[in-house]
Amino acid sequence: MDETRDLNVPLTGETMLRVFDVRVIQLSAMDSSSGPQDFDYLFKLLMIGDSGVGKSSLLLSFTSDDFEDLAPTIGVDFKVKYVIIGGKKLKLAIWDTAGQERFRTLTSSYYCGAQGIIMIYDVTRRETFTNLSEIWAKEIELYSTNPECIKMLVGNKVDKEGDRVVTKKEGIDLARECGCLFTECSAKTRVNVQQCFEELVLKILDTPSLLAEGSKGLKKNIFKDNPPQSDASTSSCC
Repeated sequence: MDETRDLNVPLTGETMLRVFDVRVIQLSAMDSSSGPQDFDYLFKLLMIGDSGVGKSSLLLSFTSDDFEDLAPTIGVDFKVKYVIIGGKKLKLAIWDTAGQERFRTLTSSYYCGAQGIIMIYDVTRRETFTNLSEIWAKEIELYSTNPECIKMLVGNKVDKEGDRVVTKKEGIDLARECGCLFTECSAKTRVNVQQCFEELVLKILDTPSLLAEGSKGLKKNIFKDNPPQSDASTSSCC
């Protein structure tokens, strides 16, 4: 059974924007007898990229086998999915961050402790691809606390092949330059969506230091370690 919980914390100040819309959805791909505590490792994954590249739709496609044209994320969206990958029962805590520049200070704290980071661009919008190296790769260098964090470059919206402006070869070349895994997918048609997350997690499982962190993560409370904050300057690192 799906379990959904909403947490909304308004931002103090003149704008009064709701910068946190943290929706926790626990979806299990395991046998129905597997309970929420029945998993071997807990991994934190972070999704980054420009606004409108399809981060939220990709996350929804993976966690609920559904697709929606969603409005840009305001602040941070958070979902949990239980899966079996590489013969291990896993709890994936996946953070979807806002791509707008005005939220960068707020979302920077969510890089802390991430074992995997998915860098997403829209194959029909070249600026979203260019910004991966000019903005997002630099953000990872600045805020990531895991030297061995696994990065994956993902070109989304390949269902719009007629509108493509970024070639697959360009994506592969940038991934090699940044030391990332690479794939292209479509959140809408679900092409390569499952494979995207599986490949990332398999690489994490193959990295001893990250595997050790995933084991320690079993004892942690996600909201305790990374609670919604109304002031980015007070955000804690998880």
